[in-house]
Amino acid sequence: MTDTPDASATTATPSNAATPHDRRMLEALVCPVTQAVLTYDAEKMELISKAAHLAFPIRDGIPIMLVSEARAIE
Repeated sequence: MTDTPDASATTATPSNAATPHDRRMLEALVCPVTQAVLTYDAEKMELISKAAHLAFPIRDGIPIMLVSEARAIE
């Protein structure tokens, strides 16, 4: 046995790539305004609430679910 960490534990995942665990977490989130289901926009790194007409940013892999940080959409 060595004290060297497992290579899989040290491999960084790009912040714009959603892992299966991340996808399950994103699917569990709902809009904080309407409680409606959110749509994940991987290109813009946002969670979209069509019901509230808001786009919540994902920064460094963390969804920012604050209305004050959301972008209004049409």
